[in-house]
Amino acid sequence: MFAPAKATNGGWTPIAPFDFDEREPGNLKRRAVDNLRRIKVICIGAGKSGILTDILVLLAMSHVMPTNSPSKTNSSWSRYRATGAEIQAYLKRTATKYGADKYMKFGHFCEKAEWNKLEGRWHVTLTKSATNETFVDTCDVLLSAVGPLNKWEWPQLPFLTKVKSSLMLQGAVWNDTIQLDNKVVGVIGNGSSAVQIKLISFQRSSTWITAGFAQECAGEHGDNFNYSEEQKREFAEDPAAYLKYRKLVQAGMIFTRVNFDRGLTVKQTSQFSRLEMIRKLKGKEHLISKIVPRNYAVGCRRPTPGSGYLECLVEEEKCEVTFSQITEVTEEGVVTADGRRRRLDVLVCATGFDVSFRPRFPVVGDDNLDLRDAWKDQPYTYLSATVPKFPSYFMINGPFGPYAHGSILPTIEITTRYVAKFIVKLQTEDVESFSPKQDAVDDFKRHREHFLKRTAWSSPCRSWFKGGTIDGPILMWPGSRIHFLEGIANPRWEDYDWKYRYSNRLSFFGDGFCQRELDGGDRSWYIEAA
Repeated sequence: MFAPAKATNGGWTPIAPFDFDEREPGNLKRRAVDNLRRIKVICIGAGKSGILTDILVLLAMSHVMPTNSPSKTNSSWSRYRATGAEIQAYLKRTATKYGADKYMKFGHFCEKAEWNKLEGRWHVTLTKSATNETFVDTCDVLLSAVGPLNKWEWPQLPFLTKVKSSLMLQGAVWNDTIQLDNKVVGVIGNGSSAVQIKLISFQRSSTWITAGFAQECAGEHGDNFNYSEEQKREFAEDPAAYLKYRKLVQAGMIFTRVNFDRGLTVKQTSQFSRLEMIRKLKGKEHLISKIVPRNYAVGCRRPTPGSGYLECLVEEEKCEVTFSQITEVTEEGVVTADGRRRRLDVLVCATGFDVSFRPRFPVVGDDNLDLRDAWKDQPYTYLSATVPKFPSYFMINGPFGPYAHGSILPTIEITTRYVAKFIVKLQTEDVESFSPKQDAVDDFKRHREHFLKRTAWSSPCRSWFKGGTIDGPILMWPGSRIHFLEGIANPRWEDYDWKYRYSNRLSFFGDGFCQRELDGGDRSWYIEAA
């Protein structure tokens, strides 16, 4: 990604291959104060975070940042809660519309990223899967958009690796070619991964099955529903009405008091959810006593609006629930601790992800520090986005973001806007690199830990919000989602250390002119119509 320069018509056109004589830093003839330095950005990841990051970084480097969300409005969703395939198709269309797909390299695996202090650039080692060719690319800014849920886990069970692959499925990488009709299916787990699959259910712990998000917009009892052709036509023909509806849905997905107030609000929510779960389990005590949580608050784990899930569990002719731990996986099925052998055609492992946040490959910063080692015991960041001793390195959805606060897309967008402001500063002010100050990171940690003690996440449940532990550090943002959006809207430049390309930090002042003056452009642009 390279920066353009301003044209006389007010638009942006490519600049010359150089805008500053590197051999003579004191030669200011070629440098106007608003010239943009050519820089390169590498973004690792091409999911939701990667697509949104590519779009907004491209716009930022063109100095054409929109004032509102760049999300491509889709008025033709088929249902209230769209399927994964429909969402993926939407994301692909959006990437194409904004030209982000032109910059994506698929089938490339990142092997290593290392900061070169002498060059002030990242060296990124990549492998092409098709040819197994390994090469090194370099960049001024490195973005990690891989997200926290990118490495799924198989259960730690004896003989699991010896079982034929046709028996095993992982819920995180679903195989659509597998037919489940007229087959006996086992599912390990009852967290948010398991609830999305429809079974013998092997469970070991309780979980809150809550009402659907944005309940007031959902169907009866919070159920999903298909949009009528009339509704879709209204959405397409009346943008104002569609915006109002979207805002209503979005507002209903912002979880605030349930997470942050462990007093009356949480007690009321827990009581309501408990009664609803008991109703759906039809009073079957052997299920209620095991599935309905008793000692931790709603919101401690990821809220799971499993429409139809509990109703399925009570259909004893079609579904069996066992709380006896699996001790062995065989070619024919599984053996449980109670000695029973259960024959299965398919075993689905809905056992979640590695939630340590540690990179899956070496990310090496200053002083040869590997981020995997730095985060071996516990991750640390500044505002979820940057890490000390890792210059010009950003994370989208890094540790301590608002992951249990509603839709993640607005969070991704505001974080990317935060990143974009740094990129523009690099381009315009001759900045070579930057990294957060350690004392700013420490202050964020102290405030976060003090605040999170009183939240629902601190109650005793095993959750990926606490790194898969019961009482570990809470890896959450200390506030609401709106608090996050406001908190990082404007960077606190004073919380960063800056390294400049030249000894004089004002070298970018250049020859004393702006490009519009040199190009004969509008020199009184600041005069506006009354």
